Amino acid sequence: MATRRRAGFTLIELLVAITVLAVVAVLGWRGLDGIVRARLALNEQLTQTRGLQLAFAQMESDCAHLAMPALIQNRPALVADDNLLLLVRSVYADDQPSRLQVVTYRVRDGVLTRQESLPTRTLAELDLLWQSALQGNDATPVVALQPGLAAMTIRFWAADRPGWRPTGSAAGGAAVTGTSAAAPRPTGLEVSLLPNAQQQAMVKVFLLGAV
Repeated sequence: MATRRRAGFTLIELLVAITVLAVVAVLGWRGLDGIVRARLALNEQLTQTRGLQLAFAQMESDCAHLAMPALIQNRPALVADDNLLLLVRSVYADDQPSRLQVVTYRVRDGVLTRQESLPTRTLAELDLLWQSALQGNDATPVVALQPGLAAMTIRFWAADRPGWRPTGSAAGGAAVTGTSAAAPRPTGLEVSLLPNAQQQAMVKVFLLGAV
């Protein structure tokens, strides 16, 4: 009596099927890995963009409260250079007289930081706070706003000759004093923050509220 042949796969068919499944698995893994990496990069970029927007919002608020020339008696109200922005702003609180405060933005070791001095009502103390901030000797806490930055560059909008000018130019210069006859105070500020590994910087323009 002839034995019935059992239906099934041969060894070669099994090897071919396993090979095909392995190739599909590798291709699927590579595709999934690419999607995950792209998602992580996108989330990182969104987080950085959100952080830069918050930093710009804080800068805009500080620039909007830039101290009026009459309050500081023609002392410097704003100084800017590469990776540095230093300004004097007016501080208001309920049931209290207005006071003055020195605010410093710096990009150091790839991190954008903000530091504000204690508020004061005396110009003599303001001079000391200004010098301490300018020299980086202020003992007040430093707040890290955004890591992963390559540089911060600043330009002024000059009132005497409309147009953007880099820090250190004749009008507005690196130091904006209160004088308006010889060198009119700029009315605008352009801040560019360049993230690491990117060729294009994020740019924000602020009005200098008290100039």
